[in-house]
Amino acid sequence: MRLPWTHSVLPARPPSRWPGGQKVALWVAVGVETYREEGRTEDILPPGPAPDLVNISWRDYGNRVGAFRLISRLTGLGIRPALLLNTDVYDAAPEVIVAARDAGAEIVAHGHSNSDCLTEMTTTEEQDYIIACRDKISLAEGQAPGGWSSPWLQHRPTTLDHLERAGFRYVLDFRLDDQPVWLDAGASEILAIPYATELNDSTTAIGRFVTGTDFAEMIANECDELIEPPGDQAVVMSVVVHSFISGQPFRLRPLIRALEKMVARKDLWIATPGEIYAAVLANPDLAAGKGQP
Repeated sequence: MRLPWTHSVLPARPPSRWPGGQKVALWVAVGVETYREEGRTEDILPPGPAPDLVNISWRDYGNRVGAFRLISRLTGLGIRPALLLNTDVYDAAPEVIVAARDAGAEIVAHGHSNSDCLTEMTTTEEQDYIIACRDKISLAEGQAPGGWSSPWLQHRPTTLDHLERAGFRYVLDFRLDDQPVWLDAGASEILAIPYATELNDSTTAIGRFVTGTDFAEMIANECDELIEPPGDQAVVMSVVVHSFISGQPFRLRPLIRALEKMVARKDLWIATPGEIYAAVLANPDLAAGKGQP
């Protein structure tokens, strides 16, 4: 298949810095999700026969406890999280939305439920699904979301085109680069803001059984390596956590310790995806594509 991006190497790009002169922009995602009995689920133990209350209760912890812990601790560090939101949360756990609004979080569309998957839809179903997610957030928040993250990080050949046509301006699913990258989206383009495929508690803690302490060390090492070596190009760092995974107290404590040290650094810009997108529009040298090498 033809990829939606062109080859480009970071050292060949123009010098750049983020609006405050920083080298690294950090954004933190908090996944807040719902699941159904049918469709895909994320499990801590091998799935059991219905009603599988152990796995259901583990996931439900995020919307009862974990989301509030994460949002409170992040905002205490001056981090406004990006809420990767399944829109079914508006009905299932509306208190989480209130806490996110109070924290100034950016709402990012993340499908209706994490039991959904775009690759299991037809082209028309996908288009209608994306529009319905946009409209539900628009109605609830008074403005359309600028960003999208696909459930299970899966896409169809038409996904980027449908997202751009629905008014989405950036997608938060890919880590092909340390800078944002303009992607082909049919007749136009959409911006891919780097998304941590591995600095992600789902792929590490659940997928690879990495401990909370080791996950925190991964985050700290990424920050050090992006900031400390000499380099002329501004880059993006992201951390992706979920309310029912890093909202667990034993994982939250080392995560917050790592972030506490990071936010004190002068070369780090704490941003939201929307702020990163706006900075790229103001300074095209902050992204690859659109005429960049």
